[in-house]
Amino acid sequence: MYEKILVTLDGSELAEIALPYAEELAGALDSEVTLIHVSESAEDKYLHMDELYMEKMVEATRKGAERYRGKPAKVGAVHLVGHTAEQIVDYADKEKIGLIVMATHGRSGIRRWFLGNVAAKVVRATERPVVLIRAKDARPKVSQKRLLNKALVPLDGSKESEAVIPYISELASKIKAEVVLFQVVAPAHLVYSIPGEAVQKLYSPEEMEKIIAKSKGYLDTVGAELRDKGINAMSEVGLGVPAEEIIRIADEIQADVVAMSTHGHSGISRWAFGSTADKVLHAGNTPVLLVRASSATTK
Repeated sequence: MYEKILVTLDGSELAEIALPYAEELAGALDSEVTLIHVSESAEDKYLHMDELYMEKMVEATRKGAERYRGKPAKVGAVHLVGHTAEQIVDYADKEKIGLIVMATHGRSGIRRWFLGNVAAKVVRATERPVVLIRAKDARPKVSQKRLLNKALVPLDGSKESEAVIPYISELASKIKAEVVLFQVVAPAHLVYSIPGEAVQKLYSPEEMEKIIAKSKGYLDTVGAELRDKGINAMSEVGLGVPAEEIIRIADEIQADVVAMSTHGHSGISRWAFGSTADKVLHAGNTPVLLVRASSATTK
C-alpha cells in the first residue's frame, strides 16, 4: 500500500517541512522515496541549481530514513518540466505511488500553493492518498523526534468515510501509533415546513442520549476491528459543528495527524473542500491525511 512515497519540493525551506514525515514513514514502512521538483520551463536559468539542490535533499532524506530503519534506504529524485500539479499527478499515477507528501506552503505562499494551482489541484485530481503538512507554525526541530504517535480519524458512519480505515490501519500497525476514532453528533436537525422553509430544531435530551449511544456503539465496533489487529484504538464522541469539533479534539489530544476520507455524507466537493475538511485544512493545526474513497465504495 505504501511501497512508494512521493514528496513534492520547490526549493523552499517551507516545502521541506514534509521531509521528516516522509523519512519516518519510509523508515517504518520500508518504502521507496522519490523527491519531485517541477520546473515550468526547460529554459529555466536555475535548472542546474535545482538539480544540485535535489541531490542535496536526496542525501539528507536518505540519512533521515536510515535513522528510523537502521539499514540503507532507497531515495531518488526526479525533475520534470511542465505544469506543477499535472506533473505531480501524472507521475504519481504512472509510477503507482502509494502516498504523496507535501507541505501546504511553498515558494509562492499559502494561497497559491495550497488553494491555487498546486496542492488543491493535486488533492482534487489524484486517486492517491495525500498527506498535507502545514508549514505555517511548524513545530521546531521536527526531525528530532517521532512525528506520528497519535492519529485522529473522523468518521460519519458512512462507508465513504470509512475508506480511510485500511490506510490508517496499516500506518498505525507499522509505526505503532495510537488511533482515536471520532464522530461528531449535531445537537439539532433540519425540519422542513410546508412552504419548503427549513428551521433548526434541537433534539430532546432523550433523543440525544440515543444518538450518542448509537455513535459510541458504531465507533466501538470499528475500534474493536482495529484492536484485533494489535492497534491501540479508542473512541470519542463530540457534540457540535464537525469541523470545529475535529480541530478542537485534535488540539486537545495533541494528535499528530488527522486522517479522513475525501468523501462523506455530503459528497466529495463538500467533504473535501467544503464545510468540514476544508475548515480542518485551513483552520486546523495538525497535518492531514486525505484518502479518496474509491468509486466502488460510493456506488
